[in-house]
Amino acid sequence: MSLRSPSKEQPEHFEFNLASQEEAKKIITMYPEGKQQSAVMALLYIAQRQNDNWIPLAAMKYIAKFLEMPYIKVYEVATFYTMYNLAPVGKYFIQVCTTTPCMIRGAYNLVEACKEKISEKENELSKDKSCSWMEVECLGACVNAPMMQINNDYYEDLNKEKTLKILDKILKGETPKPGSYKGRISNEPENNRKTLVDLKNA
Repeated sequence: MSLRSPSKEQPEHFEFNLASQEEAKKIITMYPEGKQQSAVMALLYIAQRQNDNWIPLAAMKYIAKFLEMPYIKVYEVATFYTMYNLAPVGKYFIQVCTTTPCMIRGAYNLVEACKEKISEKENELSKDKSCSWMEVECLGACVNAPMMQINNDYYEDLNKEKTLKILDKILKGETPKPGSYKGRISNEPENNRKTLVDLKNA
């Protein structure tokens, strides 16, 4: 689970920049008249993306006014869904899946890599404040376990060595290539794709 309590340190002000404002208005037009409040989740995501991966209370209040809805309703949504970060997580937010399929294939080796490269504790920013990590429940890529999510991208078929290399790139300000680190496409078998004819002649 992510941090469910808002950060103690909060900015006094937040507002959408021009690009975020245009995107928010476009999303709102997709809802019927009188149902614009249903766009709250999308607008929270826009705020999080604009604000270095986390949502301050000022952003929730801003969105409440933007959608003409009570602030407490925006707060309830933001604190309920774990995809919203309520405290700074850094430019790169690493989520390591440690649910059973990933666990039995070495997920805790990925955790060790995060402890070595980023911080000893979960939800603690790295020394340069650029990233943080945490353990999470199933991310839905069990076939390609162990894996982790960095912001919106999946990194699959990992081990400690590959994870360390990925984290090194992040700490240098680079963006590692997402996907399988065994070269697999989607969820194909580890020993390459096979047709029924291939299996018959095997």
